[in-house]
Amino acid sequence: METLLSLYDPAPSPLLGKLLDTPPLRRLAEVGMNCGCEYTAFPLFARTLPYSRRDHSAGAARIVWHFTASPAQAAAALLHDVATPVFAHTVDFLHGDHLRQESTEADTAAVISASPEVTAVLTRYGLDAADVSDYHRYPIADNDSPRLSADRLEYTLGNLFHYGFADLTRLSAFYRDLTVSAGEDGQPELAFRTPEIAQDFALAALQTGRVYVCDEDRFAMEALAALLRDALKRQVLTPADLMGTEPAVIAKLQADTVSGPAWDRFRRFHTIRTAAGERPEGGFWVRVNAKRRWIDPLAVGRGRVSAWSPVFREALTSFLALDFTRWLSGIEAEERPG
Repeated sequence: METLLSLYDPAPSPLLGKLLDTPPLRRLAEVGMNCGCEYTAFPLFARTLPYSRRDHSAGAARIVWHFTASPAQAAAALLHDVATPVFAHTVDFLHGDHLRQESTEADTAAVISASPEVTAVLTRYGLDAADVSDYHRYPIADNDSPRLSADRLEYTLGNLFHYGFADLTRLSAFYRDLTVSAGEDGQPELAFRTPEIAQDFALAALQTGRVYVCDEDRFAMEALAALLRDALKRQVLTPADLMGTEPAVIAKLQADTVSGPAWDRFRRFHTIRTAAGERPEGGFWVRVNAKRRWIDPLAVGRGRVSAWSPVFREALTSFLALDFTRWLSGIEAEERPG
């Protein structure tokens, strides 16, 4: 991850380093980007390199700093995930918000204001919580999908690397081609100078987008949400535990006579079986819709890739037509590898 961070900006503002050393950001080092899927034995996720919310936040902040040199905007990008619970968007499944995935953002301002360490660092640099609590106000940090923002750029490059889909040479080619241009509404936006690179990036982002909605991902998040829901109902966990770290929550699950075996079964899920029509009898079967994520970036002088690339339009049409009506169930490996 350090290599990616150096790619984004080798000399970030000292403000970012000091914020990274505060308790809310240190906690995110033990909250993963793959929403609990990385604890299963599904081959794609079992081989994924470690990638935490802290890694992602640091990367997004460096990208913003590189393109804006604004302490407020970079700090807002760094702090945008401080209210993310353990297993991240799995808790959106728990709350019934998995199609919008916004429920975990609600407490960002409260977490920032409640941390004396974060507040002290902000004050030292002439900032306050209002400057950094809502990264949506800064279009380089975040904007409306499917535009390209620092947040979307970082998790796309990060996942391309951590899933093994792209090497650093390719990621560097993407990043070094970027500049800031005006979108259709005149707002600043990250854009590619070279149309061919813009198209390649848009297709690569679709490759990661397919992972985010694949059967294994949707099933794992729904299965883990059900496990957490039961643990909360039986008071094995409290809502406050979800704002802790994944190792601490896992330890509580493992110590329980019901949740412990359920967690072990979750860890052994290796293969998905599917069924059409009526819900099959017996076992744990779920039918899960999904939030589709894609990026339609600007190429300077050409407009959005979808406007001029038939290759991307065809790939995007196929992606948007994915069928999520099948029933899903997990098959356990006899023994989790590793």
